[in-house]
Amino acid sequence: MEYFVCSLLCAVTTYGSCCGDVTKFATANPAGGGLATEDRKILENASRFHEVHTTSDLPPAIIALCAGDSGKLADPGQKWNATDAITDPTLPGKRLIWAAIGGDYYVVHYERGGIAHTFHVLVATRTKGETKPKVVWSAMGGPFDKYAAFVDALRSGKLDDRTDYPH
Repeated sequence: MEYFVCSLLCAVTTYGSCCGDVTKFATANPAGGGLATEDRKILENASRFHEVHTTSDLPPAIIALCAGDSGKLADPGQKWNATDAITDPTLPGKRLIWAAIGGDYYVVHYERGGIAHTFHVLVATRTKGETKPKVVWSAMGGPFDKYAAFVDALRSGKLDDRTDYPH
């Protein structure tokens, strides 16, 4: 009995130290809440964006922001590692759903495989002449079948930008 009580106490103590508060707002907006008001207005103007459905339509520097260490992002319909059981290490762990381009803005909606299949939106800007894009905002949510669905989710607050999850 004494062993059981000691084990239970140890388990509860260990569990408590492992569970921390993981939610925090992104710092893109100094007022809090993640997405700056000016950027939000631009993104909500869907008429200024056109969708693309292949990674070859995006600059490599934008792909690199989403792809991470592997440098690869599968095109829609291509094979990829959708789970944490890696069957082919040459395949990417992320796949493009769609991207939208509007002037200097790039919105990339992609899925990430692993233990949890997640959907991400990354917003970046890249002005002409600059080689390195700037991440404006990122969030989890979706999947969204098209840019208009993303805008609806943005307006209704259905995207989670509170954590620093890996892209």
